[in-house]
Amino acid sequence: MATSGGGSSYRNGTPRGSLKVDRPLSVNSNPKTSVKSKPFSSSGPRRSSTGSIVSSTGAANDDAGVPGRVRVAVRLRPRSAEEMMADADFADCVELQPELKRLRLRRNNWDSDTYEFDEVLTEFASQKRVYEVVAKPVVESVLDGYNGTIMAYGQTGTGKTYTLGCLGEEDTAARGIMVRAMEDILADVSLETDSVCVSYLQLYMESIQDLLDPSNDNISIVEDPKTGDVSLPGANIVEIRNQRSFVELLRLGEAHRFAANTKLNAESSRSHAILMVHVERSVKGKHSALSGENGNNAHIKTLKPAIIRKGKLVVVDLAGSERIDKSGSEGHTLEEAKSINLSLSALGKCINALAENSVHVPIRDSKLTRLLRDSFGGTARTSLVITIGPSPRHRGETASTIMFGQRAMKVENMLKLKEEFDYKGLSRRLDVQLDKLIAEHERQQKSFEDEIKRITADAKNRISEVERSYADALEKDRLKYQKDYMESIKKLEEQLVNNQQKHGIEKVSVGHKDGGSALTSNIESPMISTIKEVSELKKLLQKESLLRKAAEEEVNSLKSQLAQWKMSETSENSKISKLREMLEDEARQKEKLEGEIAILHSQLLQISFEADETRRRLDRGGFGKVPGDLDSLLSQVKHQQQESGNGEKASIAKLFEQVGLQKILSLLESEDADLQIHAVKVVANLAAEETNQELIMDQRGISLLSMTAANAEDPQTLRMVAGAIANLCGNDKLQMKLRGEGGIKALLGMVRCRNPDVLAQVARGIANFAKCESRASTQGTKIGRSLLIEDGALPWIVQNANNEASPIRRHIELALCHLAQHEANAKDMISGGALWELVRISRDCSREDIRTLAHRTLTSSSAFLSEMRRLRIDY
Repeated sequence: MATSGGGSSYRNGTPRGSLKVDRPLSVNSNPKTSVKSKPFSSSGPRRSSTGSIVSSTGAANDDAGVPGRVRVAVRLRPRSAEEMMADADFADCVELQPELKRLRLRRNNWDSDTYEFDEVLTEFASQKRVYEVVAKPVVESVLDGYNGTIMAYGQTGTGKTYTLGCLGEEDTAARGIMVRAMEDILADVSLETDSVCVSYLQLYMESIQDLLDPSNDNISIVEDPKTGDVSLPGANIVEIRNQRSFVELLRLGEAHRFAANTKLNAESSRSHAILMVHVERSVKGKHSALSGENGNNAHIKTLKPAIIRKGKLVVVDLAGSERIDKSGSEGHTLEEAKSINLSLSALGKCINALAENSVHVPIRDSKLTRLLRDSFGGTARTSLVITIGPSPRHRGETASTIMFGQRAMKVENMLKLKEEFDYKGLSRRLDVQLDKLIAEHERQQKSFEDEIKRITADAKNRISEVERSYADALEKDRLKYQKDYMESIKKLEEQLVNNQQKHGIEKVSVGHKDGGSALTSNIESPMISTIKEVSELKKLLQKESLLRKAAEEEVNSLKSQLAQWKMSETSENSKISKLREMLEDEARQKEKLEGEIAILHSQLLQISFEADETRRRLDRGGFGKVPGDLDSLLSQVKHQQQESGNGEKASIAKLFEQVGLQKILSLLESEDADLQIHAVKVVANLAAEETNQELIMDQRGISLLSMTAANAEDPQTLRMVAGAIANLCGNDKLQMKLRGEGGIKALLGMVRCRNPDVLAQVARGIANFAKCESRASTQGTKIGRSLLIEDGALPWIVQNANNEASPIRRHIELALCHLAQHEANAKDMISGGALWELVRISRDCSREDIRTLAHRTLTSSSAFLSEMRRLRIDY
């Protein structure tokens, strides 16, 4: 797709002036209108009028898929102020022809190459225009149930992060693709039935880290062996309900993303940022309309599951490719640049293999290619925007970026609709119905139990009424019989009295007759027997009443005892069950404690063994003199440094592994100047690695380096000590400890040596420390004045802000900008004269990024604005 020879002819043989565009047509494009400028969405499925492509049965997806080529757009960044000054006498290395969707890359003043793309965006193209032609068709496909990828590739500093991730807080027209895509998604979905979830990650040094949770820094990649889909189960997934929460998440993620200052970009991204948006939409098929019908079988029709379309949008902000000689990376920044270039190289190899239809695609050479396996040659609809700069100094990088886009245009994807039956939704509905049925059953059971209780109470009441009526009847009978008995007794007594009276009269009348005594005895004998019988009957009646009362009392006492026994049995059973549970818990805790005791015992033995070994080693040789093995290793390091500089890091790693950090740090106190210089160099190289920085701090490395800096006068030694402390200043976790052990004062003390290299390292350390403080203040973990100002570094910073040496001036300017971002430092900076330097930097700095940072800092501080108004500084 390129031409050469001054634009006279194309490499594919198309004559000059022809309007034929040699790029494949999509499945929905019209051949008659293929030359016209149309939106960046000609391939892949379009949304139908009903919003659904489900069959009448709602059953299956099209396994064959729809072919769709990777669409590529090129965007040109305008010249920066630095490029306008440095390249004022040179023309741009590229010339855009947006109406023909071509660009020309100049070889020289007479010859150029011509390339065709799906879309050519000039430096005047707005963010809205970029979104509509690059990203909006992909977002529509994601809403239709397809996977989509939007990716930015290009040299560092060409506007990738601005194109994708600009939040547009100061200017809404500057919103990037991420913010605009979420606006369209939230406007199209229904939050009642649909869901939108987001994950925000970064790939840093081949380690996948969660930008929303920095502690989650080692996320693994899981691949489905059947479908080949890639997932990250360890990443945080946040549901999005409104645009404001999404912007807050983006701001939080950007604060945790790794960035560094290079010659090409003051805030160069050192990691690949990956935003994943998962969209699930419910599709209403023909069968779902039946669920509201009335009838006997209506409950059966509601059991049919709905159809869910699952689309995933992946927005990838690749870290910029860079050349080490141009970016000036060193130390840990150099290792980051190597990792970035390796991952981009692996991506380029995969795209080359796919473009050439190679049998083998090296997809597993990098985690970046594994994450993007669905975007190139997979089932996703992919749009790639390549960003380039106009400067002829970077023509090689621009040509490499253009060729990357040309090869990507040859990659074909097979778009597949991601839809499935919503069995989870059906399960939730069934769970709701089941809960309703269970609740209804519980209500019916409760009413049934209440009815049983009511009937039981009625029966008891009736039984008690019957018992009372029976007792009343018995009492009435007893009273009746007692009354009859008393009446009979009374009658007998009256009869007895009558008889006695009658017989008394007869006895008087016949008293004088013979045989009177015999007659009297005959009359009294039946009376006596009757009285005896009556008294016996009274005794028997009283005895029976007493026995009846005793029996009733005994029955009542037995009933009460039985009830008490039942209650005591219930309480005892509950106590027994509780005791059994307590015994089981005690047994489990005992087993757990026994296991922990065994582990602690084994660890104690191991520690004792290691302590004995350490004691024996210390007894064999102390720290008073340099051990023989350390001396030999240092001599080997010196010899290898003299022979070749490439083996320096390997020698230092070998020395660190075999000798140990504590012995290396002890050599800083050596009286041998040559040995001390080499020890400082070893420590300085170890301090460039983040994994070694905490170890150096734990072994009093800062105190020893400060002591070395105070005693040394050699510029080479001071430069290496300042470089080591500057590397430690860039670690956020070591700020307070570094200052507490005198690291800042040691840096300021080394300015007594006016060597430019030493001063450049001191300025770099101050800039790193100020940047970490600014980041901590933004995150809310740092309050109050800067520690640099408290240690008296501000006068030296102001004095050297306009230093003639470019490295010193650049670091001091960055340090001033970072210090000014915290409002608590404004008063000291105004009284110390830093305000005038900030105004000068915002006007006269040669680097546009630093100039912009100073301008934004001044305009965002109320203290600076009021002071400039008081001094009548035009701004």
